[in-house]
Amino acid sequence: MKKCIHRCKETLCRKMKLFTQNNSGMGTVEIILIIVVLVGLVIIFRDQITEIVSSLFSKITGKVNKL
Repeated sequence: MKKCIHRCKETLCRKMKLFTQNNSGMGTVEIILIIVVLVGLVIIFRDQITEIVSSLFSKITGKVNKL
């Protein structure tokens, strides 16, 4: 019985080490979370972003017409 418990404990420890060392999926999850946050910010500030872009384009058009 003690051998079985000891073997299970060793197996569990080995699997936990592998689990904590294997973080290959973390990059994908982080990128998806960043994209979700950015899309949320764009949706929240959509009107302000539209005003800024329109203002910039009108300034650029005005400067080009002066040339």
